[in-house]
Amino acid sequence: MSEALTPPRTSAYSAVQQRVVRSLGKRKRTEVRFRLIGMAAVAASLALVALLFVTILGKGFPAFWQATFVMDVEFSPEVVTIVPKPVAEPGETPAAYQQRLQAWQTELGFVDFNQLILNALAKVLPETADYPRDALRLVTSGERFALRDLVEADPSIVGKTLRLPLLADANVDVWLKGNIDRSLPDAQQQISARTRAWADQLYAQGVIQNKFSTAIFMNVDSRSSLASAGLAGAFMGSLMMMIIVILLAVPIGVASAIYLEEFAPQNKLTDLIEVNINNLAAVPSIVFGLLGAAVFILWMKLPLSAPIVGGLVLTLMTLPTVIIATRATLKAIPPSIREAALGVGASKVQAITDHVLPLALPGILTATILGVAQALGETAPLLLIGMSAFVASVPATAFDQSTALPVQIFLWQGNELRNFFEARTSAAIIVLLALLLSLNSLAIWLRRRFEVRW
Repeated sequence: MSEALTPPRTSAYSAVQQRVVRSLGKRKRTEVRFRLIGMAAVAASLALVALLFVTILGKGFPAFWQATFVMDVEFSPEVVTIVPKPVAEPGETPAAYQQRLQAWQTELGFVDFNQLILNALAKVLPETADYPRDALRLVTSGERFALRDLVEADPSIVGKTLRLPLLADANVDVWLKGNIDRSLPDAQQQISARTRAWADQLYAQGVIQNKFSTAIFMNVDSRSSLASAGLAGAFMGSLMMMIIVILLAVPIGVASAIYLEEFAPQNKLTDLIEVNINNLAAVPSIVFGLLGAAVFILWMKLPLSAPIVGGLVLTLMTLPTVIIATRATLKAIPPSIREAALGVGASKVQAITDHVLPLALPGILTATILGVAQALGETAPLLLIGMSAFVASVPATAFDQSTALPVQIFLWQGNELRNFFEARTSAAIIVLLALLLSLNSLAIWLRRRFEVRW
């Protein structure tokens, strides 16, 4: 009787099951779409990064190989007419010897080293002797100073013949690499028709070779000898600034993070400090450049365009990053580590220095290196403290004028000889990226080397 009064529930269960099945299908389709969108986003990002690297490497690598003359250069005594290099005599004061040495160097500076180059060219292509002006356009002007330096370093080479590599002029390098339209009329070409013909002939003879050149690494920037312009001054400037950042930003940032995370009381003052640190991490880097120009240059009277100023500005910019990353590392250490240390009688300082910090060391090192790597690639703050000035020397101290790698890239990309410096700029970017990737790789290695699992 009761079974007859109970209504059938099959249809109700069927409707619920159908809604559940539809909802499950919809969720699966949504999950598949989300996964496909994520994979597409990752693939697009990797493709753009690959395109960036392929473009930079494709343009930059040819710049490491330059058109180079390989010739026998005779240091003829008829041309290099100088007295023997002075040596210190017994009883002579250093000042007197230095005065005689400077007089000898001055005499050496009056030697016509261009004539040595012309003589060497005349041996392989006699007709160049009739047109010395066009012949000298084949070799970059900085090579005469390289010959002078050879004589200054070893005066005994006078009278000898040496087989030397001499960099070709930037316009010759561009011409031989095909980076200029050869069909342009003579009025639009950067070198004369005679010089272009000689360059092709000497290249065919093997006198001009496309050789790997260390000029981009060993030389300083140059405006008179573009083919020999290099990154030595900018590299040393960046190195000095990074040393300053490491010596200042790392201890100050780590100490600040330890105090705020482990010792500072929770009150409105510490909350205000934390908010300001987080805000400083988001401030555009150019603002730190304005601050550095106002404080370090105008107020403290530090020298313009000096690594000391650049290092201080980059320190201010890096501090928030180091503090925030170090605090995040300290927070990741389980509270049980601190409690166990305190439970066995260690003081608060001992618990932090002997137990917490060793475990947090991988994260602290990673944060430090990533902060330094970020500072290495900054350009905007350095432009505001005068590091965009042309400096053709390697800084001896942090107070000497210098430039930096990202600023040198900025200067080269604006050079009027675009068809030569476009590749040169990409080569400088490759050097900067190699440094950044090295620092990031070091951070990964240090994290794995010192990582402790618990």
